[in-house]
Amino acid sequence: MSETRSGFATFVGRPNVGKSTLTNALVGEKVAITSEKPQTTRRAIRGIVNRPGGQLVIVDTPGIHKPRTLLGQRLNDLVEQVLGDVDVIGFCVPATEKVGPGDRRIALSLDGYPRAKKVAIVTKTDAASRDEIAERLVEVDSLRDDWAAVIPLSALTRVQLAVLVDELLALMPEGPPLYPDDVVTDESLEDRVAEIIREAALEGVRDELPHSIAVTVDDIAEREGGGLTDIYANIVVERDSQKAIIIGHRGSRLRDVGARARAQLEPLVGTKVFLKLHVRVAKEWQRDPKQLGRLGF
Repeated sequence: MSETRSGFATFVGRPNVGKSTLTNALVGEKVAITSEKPQTTRRAIRGIVNRPGGQLVIVDTPGIHKPRTLLGQRLNDLVEQVLGDVDVIGFCVPATEKVGPGDRRIALSLDGYPRAKKVAIVTKTDAASRDEIAERLVEVDSLRDDWAAVIPLSALTRVQLAVLVDELLALMPEGPPLYPDDVVTDESLEDRVAEIIREAALEGVRDELPHSIAVTVDDIAEREGGGLTDIYANIVVERDSQKAIIIGHRGSRLRDVGARARAQLEPLVGTKVFLKLHVRVAKEWQRDPKQLGRLGF
Protein backbone atom coordinates (compact mmCIF):
# COMPACT_ATOMS: atom_id res chain seq x y z
CA MET A 1 0.00 0.00 0.00
CA SER A 2 1.51 3.31 -1.05
CA GLU A 3 1.80 6.03 1.59
CA THR A 4 -0.87 8.73 1.52
CA ARG A 5 0.08 12.37 1.71
CA SER A 6 -1.86 15.30 3.11
CA GLY A 7 -1.22 18.91 3.87
CA PHE A 8 -1.99 22.55 3.24
CA ALA A 9 -1.46 24.63 0.11
CA THR A 10 -2.33 28.22 -0.63
CA PHE A 11 -2.25 30.37 -3.74
CA VAL A 12 -0.82 33.87 -3.61
CA GLY A 13 -0.72 36.65 -6.15
CA ARG A 14 -2.05 40.08 -6.87
CA PRO A 15 -5.82 40.55 -6.52
CA ASN A 16 -7.82 39.04 -9.38
CA VAL A 17 -5.25 36.62 -10.81
CA GLY A 18 -7.73 33.75 -10.51
CA LYS A 19 -6.95 32.27 -7.08
CA SER A 20 -10.57 31.69 -5.99
CA THR A 21 -11.58 30.31 -9.40
CA LEU A 22 -8.66 27.89 -9.18
CA THR A 23 -9.62 26.84 -5.63
CA ASN A 24 -13.21 26.12 -6.73
CA ALA A 25 -12.06 24.20 -9.81
CA LEU A 26 -9.79 21.97 -7.71
CA VAL A 27 -12.42 21.32 -5.04
CA GLY A 28 -15.03 20.66 -7.75
CA GLU A 29 -17.61 22.82 -6.04
CA LYS A 30 -17.93 26.48 -5.21
CA VAL A 31 -16.38 27.18 -1.82
CA ALA A 32 -14.94 30.64 -2.56
CA ILE A 33 -16.90 33.45 -4.20
CA THR A 34 -15.48 34.98 -7.35
CA SER A 35 -15.95 38.39 -8.89
CA GLU A 36 -14.23 40.67 -11.38
CA LYS A 37 -13.78 43.09 -8.47
CA PRO A 38 -10.42 42.88 -6.66
CA GLN A 39 -10.40 42.01 -2.93
CA THR A 40 -13.39 39.69 -3.28
CA THR A 41 -11.93 37.13 -0.88
CA ARG A 42 -11.77 38.37 2.70
CA ARG A 43 -11.17 35.25 4.75
CA ALA A 44 -8.95 32.21 4.67
CA ILE A 45 -11.39 29.75 3.16
CA ARG A 46 -10.44 26.09 3.18
CA GLY A 47 -11.37 23.89 0.24
CA ILE A 48 -10.64 20.17 0.47
CA VAL A 49 -9.45 18.09 -2.48
CA ASN A 50 -9.55 14.30 -2.09
CA ARG A 51 -7.57 12.01 -4.41
CA PRO A 52 -6.59 8.32 -4.08
CA GLY A 53 -3.04 9.44 -3.21
CA GLY A 54 -4.06 11.78 -0.40
CA GLN A 55 -5.76 15.01 0.55
CA LEU A 56 -4.99 18.64 -0.23
CA VAL A 57 -6.41 21.38 1.95
CA ILE A 58 -6.40 24.55 -0.15
CA VAL A 59 -6.51 27.78 1.82
CA ASP A 60 -7.92 30.55 -0.39
CA THR A 61 -6.63 33.93 0.77
CA PRO A 62 -7.24 37.58 -0.10
CA GLY A 63 -4.98 39.05 -2.78
CA ILE A 64 -1.87 40.78 -1.44
CA HIS A 65 -2.11 44.52 -2.00
CA LYS A 66 -1.01 47.85 -0.58
CA PRO A 67 -3.59 48.40 2.18
CA ARG A 68 -5.50 51.68 2.25
CA THR A 69 -7.75 50.87 5.21
CA LEU A 70 -7.64 48.92 8.46
CA LEU A 71 -9.63 46.18 6.68
CA GLY A 72 -6.93 46.05 3.97
CA GLN A 73 -4.23 45.78 6.61
CA ARG A 74 -6.07 42.97 8.39
CA LEU A 75 -6.49 41.08 5.10
CA ASN A 76 -2.74 41.33 4.44
CA ASP A 77 -2.02 40.16 8.00
CA LEU A 78 -4.29 37.17 7.41
CA VAL A 79 -2.33 36.22 4.28
CA GLU A 80 0.94 36.44 6.24
CA GLN A 81 -0.43 34.17 8.92
CA VAL A 82 -1.61 31.57 6.38
CA LEU A 83 1.71 31.62 4.50
CA GLY A 84 3.55 30.81 7.71
CA ASP A 85 1.46 27.67 8.22
CA VAL A 86 1.21 25.96 4.81
CA ASP A 87 3.30 23.19 3.22
CA VAL A 88 3.19 24.55 -0.34
CA ILE A 89 2.70 28.06 -1.73
CA GLY A 90 1.42 28.39 -5.30
CA PHE A 91 2.36 31.75 -6.79
CA CYS A 92 -0.21 32.75 -9.46
CA VAL A 93 0.33 35.02 -12.45
CA PRO A 94 -2.23 35.37 -15.27
CA ALA A 95 -0.99 34.36 -18.74
CA THR A 96 -2.74 37.43 -20.14
CA GLU A 97 -0.63 40.05 -18.33
CA LYS A 98 3.09 40.74 -18.27
CA VAL A 99 4.85 40.11 -14.95
CA GLY A 100 4.99 43.48 -13.16
CA PRO A 101 6.48 45.05 -10.02
CA GLY A 102 3.60 43.75 -7.85
CA ASP A 103 4.31 40.18 -8.95
CA ARG A 104 8.05 40.62 -8.35
CA ARG A 105 7.42 42.01 -4.88
CA ILE A 106 5.21 39.05 -3.92
CA ALA A 107 7.65 36.50 -5.41
CA LEU A 108 10.50 38.05 -3.42
CA SER A 109 8.43 38.12 -0.21
CA LEU A 110 8.19 34.30 -0.35
CA ASP A 111 11.76 34.28 1.05
CA GLY A 112 10.06 34.94 4.39
CA TYR A 113 8.48 31.45 4.35
CA PRO A 114 11.43 29.05 4.06
CA ARG A 115 9.42 26.06 5.33
CA ALA A 116 6.98 26.03 2.40
CA LYS A 117 7.84 24.60 -1.00
CA LYS A 118 7.06 26.98 -3.87
CA VAL A 119 5.26 26.30 -7.13
CA ALA A 120 4.71 28.88 -9.89
CA ILE A 121 1.32 28.76 -11.66
CA VAL A 122 0.48 30.60 -14.86
CA THR A 123 -3.34 30.96 -14.80
CA LYS A 124 -5.96 31.84 -17.45
CA THR A 125 -4.13 30.07 -20.31
CA ASP A 126 -7.48 29.68 -22.10
CA ALA A 127 -7.50 33.46 -22.66
CA ALA A 128 -3.89 33.74 -23.92
CA SER A 129 -2.02 32.87 -27.11
CA ARG A 130 0.75 30.24 -27.18
CA ASP A 131 3.36 32.98 -27.46
CA GLU A 132 1.95 34.82 -24.44
CA ILE A 133 1.97 31.63 -22.38
CA ALA A 134 5.57 30.86 -23.38
CA GLU A 135 6.64 34.43 -22.57
CA ARG A 136 4.90 34.27 -19.18
CA LEU A 137 6.53 30.94 -18.28
CA VAL A 138 9.98 32.40 -18.98
CA GLU A 139 9.23 35.55 -16.95
CA VAL A 140 7.84 33.59 -14.00
CA ASP A 141 10.60 31.01 -14.05
CA SER A 142 13.21 33.76 -13.65
CA LEU A 143 11.52 35.29 -10.57
CA ARG A 144 12.99 32.66 -8.21
CA ASP A 145 15.45 29.80 -8.53
CA ASP A 146 13.69 27.49 -6.06
CA TRP A 147 10.42 26.70 -7.88
CA ALA A 148 9.55 23.02 -7.33
CA ALA A 149 7.51 23.27 -10.56
CA VAL A 150 6.21 25.85 -13.05
CA ILE A 151 2.75 24.94 -14.35
CA PRO A 152 0.55 26.69 -16.94
CA LEU A 153 -3.17 25.93 -16.55
CA SER A 154 -6.74 27.05 -17.04
CA ALA A 155 -9.18 26.65 -14.16
CA LEU A 156 -12.02 27.43 -16.58
CA THR A 157 -11.32 24.67 -19.12
CA ARG A 158 -9.63 22.45 -16.49
CA VAL A 159 -6.54 22.05 -18.70
CA GLN A 160 -3.56 20.88 -16.58
CA LEU A 161 -5.54 20.94 -13.30
CA ALA A 162 -4.75 17.26 -12.71
CA VAL A 163 -1.06 18.01 -13.27
CA LEU A 164 -1.20 20.69 -10.57
CA VAL A 165 -2.97 18.35 -8.10
CA ASP A 166 -0.39 15.58 -8.68
CA GLU A 167 2.46 18.04 -8.25
CA LEU A 168 1.02 19.54 -5.05
CA LEU A 169 0.30 16.11 -3.53
CA ALA A 170 3.83 14.93 -4.29
CA LEU A 171 5.17 17.93 -2.32
CA MET A 172 3.00 17.24 0.76
CA PRO A 173 4.25 15.42 3.85
CA GLU A 174 3.22 11.79 4.32
CA GLY A 175 0.25 11.38 6.62
CA PRO A 176 -3.43 10.45 6.88
CA PRO A 177 -6.23 12.74 5.59
CA LEU A 178 -6.97 15.76 7.80
CA TYR A 179 -10.73 15.84 7.05
CA PRO A 180 -13.36 13.15 6.30
CA ASP A 181 -13.49 12.46 2.56
CA ASP A 182 -17.04 13.78 2.09
CA VAL A 183 -16.18 17.28 3.34
CA VAL A 184 -15.41 20.00 0.75
CA THR A 185 -14.90 22.96 3.08
CA ASP A 186 -14.68 23.82 6.77
CA GLU A 187 -16.68 27.01 6.19
CA SER A 188 -19.87 27.13 8.26
CA LEU A 189 -23.22 27.25 6.46
CA GLU A 190 -23.75 30.77 7.77
CA ASP A 191 -20.42 31.93 6.32
CA ARG A 192 -21.15 30.34 2.96
CA VAL A 193 -24.62 31.95 2.86
CA ALA A 194 -23.16 35.39 3.70
CA GLU A 195 -20.52 35.03 0.97
CA ILE A 196 -23.06 34.00 -1.68
CA ILE A 197 -25.18 37.07 -0.86
CA ARG A 198 -22.10 39.30 -0.98
CA GLU A 199 -21.14 37.89 -4.38
CA ALA A 200 -24.66 38.64 -5.68
CA ALA A 201 -24.44 42.18 -4.28
CA LEU A 202 -21.03 42.74 -5.95
CA GLU A 203 -22.34 42.03 -9.43
CA GLY A 204 -22.70 45.17 -11.46
CA VAL A 205 -21.87 47.67 -8.70
CA ARG A 206 -19.61 50.63 -9.30
CA ASP A 207 -15.93 50.40 -8.47
CA GLU A 208 -15.97 52.34 -5.22
CA LEU A 209 -18.66 50.14 -3.70
CA PRO A 210 -17.25 46.58 -3.47
CA HIS A 211 -14.91 47.25 -0.57
CA SER A 212 -17.75 48.86 1.35
CA ILE A 213 -20.06 45.83 1.19
CA ALA A 214 -20.22 43.30 4.03
CA VAL A 215 -22.93 40.76 4.79
CA THR A 216 -24.15 39.40 8.12
CA VAL A 217 -26.67 36.59 8.59
CA ASP A 218 -29.22 36.91 11.40
CA ASP A 219 -31.01 33.60 11.00
CA ILE A 220 -31.27 30.46 8.87
CA ALA A 221 -34.27 28.31 9.78
CA GLU A 222 -36.13 25.55 8.00
CA ARG A 223 -39.91 25.94 8.24
CA GLU A 224 -41.97 23.17 9.77
CA GLY A 225 -42.87 20.54 7.22
CA GLY A 226 -39.58 21.20 5.41
CA GLY A 227 -39.36 22.31 1.83
CA LEU A 228 -38.63 25.95 2.66
CA THR A 229 -35.78 27.66 4.48
CA ASP A 230 -36.03 31.24 5.77
CA ILE A 231 -32.83 33.27 5.59
CA TYR A 232 -32.61 36.73 7.14
CA ALA A 233 -29.49 38.72 6.26
CA ASN A 234 -28.10 42.26 6.25
CA ILE A 235 -26.09 43.92 3.53
CA VAL A 236 -23.89 46.44 5.33
CA VAL A 237 -22.50 49.52 3.55
CA GLU A 238 -20.63 52.61 4.76
CA ARG A 239 -22.80 55.49 3.53
CA ASP A 240 -26.45 56.34 2.81
CA SER A 241 -25.59 57.01 -0.85
CA GLN A 242 -24.30 53.42 -1.12
CA LYS A 243 -27.46 52.11 0.51
CA ALA A 244 -29.47 53.83 -2.24
CA ILE A 245 -27.29 52.20 -4.94
CA ILE A 246 -27.73 48.71 -3.47
CA ILE A 247 -31.51 49.11 -3.14
CA GLY A 248 -31.88 50.65 -6.61
CA HIS A 249 -34.93 52.36 -8.15
CA ARG A 250 -37.98 51.18 -6.18
CA GLY A 251 -35.98 48.25 -4.81
CA SER A 252 -35.21 46.82 -8.27
CA ARG A 253 -31.50 46.24 -7.63
CA LEU A 254 -32.08 44.58 -4.25
CA ARG A 255 -34.63 42.26 -5.88
CA ASP A 256 -32.00 41.27 -8.46
CA VAL A 257 -29.46 40.61 -5.72
CA GLY A 258 -32.02 38.44 -3.89
CA ALA A 259 -32.87 36.45 -7.03
CA ARG A 260 -29.19 35.87 -7.89
CA ALA A 261 -28.37 34.82 -4.33
CA ARG A 262 -31.39 32.51 -4.06
CA ALA A 263 -30.36 30.64 -7.20
CA GLN A 264 -27.13 29.64 -5.45
CA LEU A 265 -28.51 29.28 -1.93
CA GLU A 266 -31.18 26.72 -2.84
CA PRO A 267 -28.74 24.01 -4.01
CA LEU A 268 -26.58 24.77 -0.95
CA VAL A 269 -29.34 24.35 1.67
CA GLY A 270 -31.26 21.76 -0.33
CA THR A 271 -34.69 23.45 -0.16
CA LYS A 272 -36.49 26.45 -1.63
CA VAL A 273 -35.38 29.66 0.08
CA PHE A 274 -37.30 32.68 1.36
CA LEU A 275 -34.61 35.38 1.53
CA LYS A 276 -35.18 38.62 3.42
CA LEU A 277 -32.44 41.20 2.84
CA HIS A 278 -32.08 44.36 4.90
CA VAL A 279 -29.60 47.07 3.85
CA ARG A 280 -28.02 48.99 6.71
CA VAL A 281 -25.33 51.63 7.07
CA ALA A 282 -22.31 51.24 9.39
CA LYS A 283 -20.34 54.46 8.91
CA GLU A 284 -16.75 53.90 7.65
CA TRP A 285 -16.70 50.32 8.99
CA GLN A 286 -13.51 49.44 7.06
CA ARG A 287 -11.55 51.86 9.25
CA ASP A 288 -13.23 51.19 12.58
CA PRO A 289 -11.74 48.40 14.72
CA LYS A 290 -14.99 47.87 16.68
CA GLN A 291 -17.13 47.56 13.53
CA LEU A 292 -14.54 45.28 11.91
CA GLY A 293 -14.70 43.02 14.94
CA ARG A 294 -18.50 42.89 14.74
CA LEU A 295 -18.35 42.01 11.06
CA GLY A 296 -15.89 39.22 11.75
CA PHE A 297 -12.57 40.75 10.67
